[in-house]
Amino acid sequence: MVKFLKENMEKAGCKIGDNFIKAVHCNAQMAGGFVHGGGIMVCSNYMRIQDEVNQVVIHELIHAYDDCRAANLEWTNCAHHACSEIRAGHLSGDCHYKRELLRGFMKIRGHEQDCVRRRVMKSVIANPFCSETAAKDAMEAVWDICYNDTRPFDRAP
Repeated sequence: MVKFLKENMEKAGCKIGDNFIKAVHCNAQMAGGFVHGGGIMVCSNYMRIQDEVNQVVIHELIHAYDDCRAANLEWTNCAHHACSEIRAGHLSGDCHYKRELLRGFMKIRGHEQDCVRRRVMKSVIANPFCSETAAKDAMEAVWDICYNDTRPFDRAP
């Protein structure tokens, strides 16, 4: 999936250099992140197994793809941020039921959308430009269009 996303970014005209994905030591407890113009960072001090690294890279590559293909994406805009988080949560496999079980969430039906919503809120609230209310309103406003936008995939993996 990493190769597929990188190839699609390049097809969209975005260059991915050798240092686009970096392993870094993070002071804040987080898995990683995407920085516009800076690439992807993976917080190596919080990764325990290779699967976690892969998951972070895939999630962040979806943000990078969104940043690449949307000329007007503004990360300080709560709706833009929420849309990319919805897509990354839905398309990356972050919310696969096995991952949710390992996190202690045992819901049988509807777990995937609940997980995506929970993770979108956690991320968007961390944006200094988005209050909890603004994050929730933004997520609800863009949910349908962003959840159903599976590009560059034909359908959600």
